[in-house]
Amino acid sequence: MTPDSGSLAPRLPGSPAPLIPVFINGHCIRLSEGATVAQAVAQHAPDLAQQIEAGAAYVTDGRGIRIEESQAVHAGAIFRVIVSARRSQDEADAHA
Repeated sequence: MTPDSGSLAPRLPGSPAPLIPVFINGHCIRLSEGATVAQAVAQHAPDLAQQIEAGAAYVTDGRGIRIEESQAVHAGAIFRVIVSARRSQDEADAHA
């Protein structure tokens, strides 16, 4: 048994890494061990990943604490993507 694998059978060399469940905005997705929060969001919703990159959204953990997108995920982790309703100063001026 390999550590943290949750399986009684040993993993064979060259076999794919086990997939772990991670929750993004209430949806369960499965990722390889070692994946980042950014990769989890991109797999779930590419449009949300683009908003995070643009600074229009951010990610919180299950407690509502803001986290870095470069953080590695762990089995059963809960994340929420928060999209900001605030407009940038340039955007506000463009609509005036």
